[in-house]
Amino acid sequence: MLLKELATGLDYTLVQGKLSVDIKDIYYDSRKVVTGGLFVCIVGTVRDSHDFAAEVVRKGAVALVIQHDLPAGVLAAMPDVTVLQFSNTRYAMAMLSAALFDHPARAMTMIGVTGTKGKTTTTHMIRAVLTAAGHKVGMVGTNGVYWPGHHHDLNNTTPESYELQKILREMADRSCDACVMEVSSQGLMMDRVAGIHYKVGVFTNLYPDHIGPGEHASFEEYRAWKGELFKRCDVGVVNADDENTRPLLLGHTCRLVTYGMADTSPAADYRAARAYRLLRTKTMLGVAFALTEPDGRGMEVEVGMPGLFSIYNALATIGMARALNIGADAIREGLRTAVVKGRVELVPISEKFTILIDYAHNEAAAESLLETLRAYRPNRLVVLFGCGGNRSVLRRYGMGEVCSKMADFCILTEDNNRYEKVEDILADIKKGIAKGRPDVPFVEIPDRLDALHYAIDNAQAGDLIAVIGKGHETYRDRMGVKTPFLERELIEEYAAARGVE
Repeated sequence: MLLKELATGLDYTLVQGKLSVDIKDIYYDSRKVVTGGLFVCIVGTVRDSHDFAAEVVRKGAVALVIQHDLPAGVLAAMPDVTVLQFSNTRYAMAMLSAALFDHPARAMTMIGVTGTKGKTTTTHMIRAVLTAAGHKVGMVGTNGVYWPGHHHDLNNTTPESYELQKILREMADRSCDACVMEVSSQGLMMDRVAGIHYKVGVFTNLYPDHIGPGEHASFEEYRAWKGELFKRCDVGVVNADDENTRPLLLGHTCRLVTYGMADTSPAADYRAARAYRLLRTKTMLGVAFALTEPDGRGMEVEVGMPGLFSIYNALATIGMARALNIGADAIREGLRTAVVKGRVELVPISEKFTILIDYAHNEAAAESLLETLRAYRPNRLVVLFGCGGNRSVLRRYGMGEVCSKMADFCILTEDNNRYEKVEDILADIKKGIAKGRPDVPFVEIPDRLDALHYAIDNAQAGDLIAVIGKGHETYRDRMGVKTPFLERELIEEYAAARGVE
């Protein structure tokens, strides 16, 4: 595609060269540049890729996008290379990439989900509801990229703009008519989603997170970037019960739809009765609640995931669905059957006890999960966990303290020990146990596979066993060597071999 076509409508300065140059592809990693490419120079937190301008030209780049001036000598050495200067090259890369891939977001109904917690679960719920309504759905987020018959992992919740536009192009080419994606604050701040307009934006909740060097300078900045989504969508579906909703929405340009619990936000558009029911069968650990819609109509809803937070995620999904005129049958079917790999994921191997896997790997997440599971009144609440190596020792103390206080029995084991000895990590966890509830029964089994087998072999009737820390991960990291380790499959294989019923 000609550069002048890629840059149509954008504000830039032509420093040198001609706009009629043909562009084969766009690059921002100097190691990947090939002949005919356009290289975007990014000012990063660690390095400035303007420093690689001469190198990428030697590799065959025919055009450069720059944010600040290059040394005169560098420009003089590349007289045949076209150079465009933008005020923000991250924004430029997003817009140029969208044009390169023929603006794929315009071919689909785009739904963006932002917030601190619940993004991954809510996107999966939305995908399930849209699928039940007959849509062919693509999804982008923490658990990777999905479209029917395809999945691959991602390095970031919201990919860099070039990768994102390429993904959206693939979805559109495979006849996806809708895409639901997690939109992180970093994705908004770093212009990874620039140029994408969303039919519906969803806000789950907000807690202090991602604040520090290379991320956000303050909680207020973090909140403000989350709010940018609601300047880029037609309808905003927002949590009326979150105290940060009002300041987050400052300057919004969308029509608002609200959701919340009936007793705390009686004026919310979509309201759930506080008196919800807990559902526990071999194939479901969930909740059921009564929904009231804006016109006063009621609906009974079952969600195949446990806890109050699942109700909030379901309400967000319902608000989104109604904004797209999706009917009640598809909403009920999607919410009842939605599954998120590694997020309170039930592994239905027995009628006698319940076992699930979850990604909870820090104190706050473990506490929230175990508090939720305690409400199901199990015979014993058993938690199998470890802590990652080469990570904060404070996390180990916190996990040990919380799990000892909230569980009836603990199984201590490995969790990606990386370059540390698992025995040293377990010793730190035991210090947390001593601070929390030192008399809690526990066992140490350093090998995680052996620990899984122990949990199944020693399960009692009515037990609820939470295997936490790894969730959707597909590997085990020992001394820097990663080997396959998918807990759901390992649990199912062992249960089948042992004849567990």
